[in-house]
Amino acid sequence: MTVISAVPPPHAPGTAPPVPAGGRALPGPLRFAARAARTLWGDAKARTGIIILGVIVVVAVFAPQLAPHSPTATTFTPYLGPNSVNWLGTTGNGQDVFSQLLYGARVSLLVGLGAGAIATAVAVTLGLIAGYRPGAVDEVIGFLTNLALVIPGIPLMIILAAYLANHSVWTVVLVVALTSWATGARVMRSQTATLRTRDFVTSAVFSGERLPRVVFREILPNMTSLVAASFLASATAAVLAEASLEFLGLGNPATVSWGTILYSAEQQNAMLTGQWLMVLAPGLAIALLMTSLTLINFGIDALSNPRLREK
Repeated sequence: MTVISAVPPPHAPGTAPPVPAGGRALPGPLRFAARAARTLWGDAKARTGIIILGVIVVVAVFAPQLAPHSPTATTFTPYLGPNSVNWLGTTGNGQDVFSQLLYGARVSLLVGLGAGAIATAVAVTLGLIAGYRPGAVDEVIGFLTNLALVIPGIPLMIILAAYLANHSVWTVVLVVALTSWATGARVMRSQTATLRTRDFVTSAVFSGERLPRVVFREILPNMTSLVAASFLASATAAVLAEASLEFLGLGNPATVSWGTILYSAEQQNAMLTGQWLMVLAPGLAIALLMTSLTLINFGIDALSNPRLREK
């Protein structure tokens, strides 16, 4: 006796795949996010970067629970070396260096991710407008972008930070963000100009779609990996810029960050007094954070270019 089982017909090209039995198909954005996460985790460099960044994020979030002492307390003997109570020694003001290192992760992450997000948002917005609107709009935005690229970033940040009355963390975030958007805008503009002539964009325009929908629903989704790479590159540069400004004394000295630890080490001649951990520890933390973002950026490149994926 022959049993004939019903075989579901294959779904037509361009349509959504059939819903699996006993479950629901994930929405398009969630499927893309899941596929991107698998690709990133499958890349050895990106996986290493994600692990390092995850550890730093955990340290920043749980700093009050992990730090053995208050980062601003001056109850210890100044200029102590590493010991059982102060694992990385103390500053010239009697503060625990290890506790400051843990709390400093918060400010460095906030500035890096915050400035990276703002710079990327500005770059994406201006790049999309300039790439989709050739002519006078493109020329004006192109002039501003070229002007921002010509002016050296670090001297401009120093001038802005020095003349601003408020030296809070958010001031540093804005200064870093507003001086690091130009490179991303140039890249976004070039990619948008390329996608503008594609058939799916032309079809959307002829179907009567409005400009915002064409730009943000048709063009921008095809630049997701490029936007992510731009954000990580901006965040990496922002981490170093924040440490540079704090080291030069242009930030808020009352704020505990890796840059202020380096500033205190320089002011207190840490290397001459044998407190070399005040320089090594925050410097190594900054290097690890920048390395993690760079490694994740390699994974983003592999996500957008299959030829770069490791076998």
